[in-house]
Amino acid sequence: MNQQYGQLFSLVLLVVAFYFLLIRPQVKRQKEQQQLMASLEVGDRVVTIGGMYGTIVALADDTVDLKVAEGVVVTYARSAVARKVEPGE
Repeated sequence: MNQQYGQLFSLVLLVVAFYFLLIRPQVKRQKEQQQLMASLEVGDRVVTIGGMYGTIVALADDTVDLKVAEGVVVTYARSAVARKVEPGE
């Protein structure tokens, strides 16, 4: 009987550890990414997941147009924006 409780306790401990080490951080990153997508505005300087720096010149529901050089505008999926670039970076 004590062995069954020990196994049950180990299983519960494993599930709790799995939650705190894997699931919870992933949910937090998803929320942060959603907040970033919602806060994008024309004129923001951003970097994409591929490392391309640019300034937002147009936004659509699921795309963003970035000016990466004078006269060069490229279109990316909104989800490809990794982060905003702070002034001075």
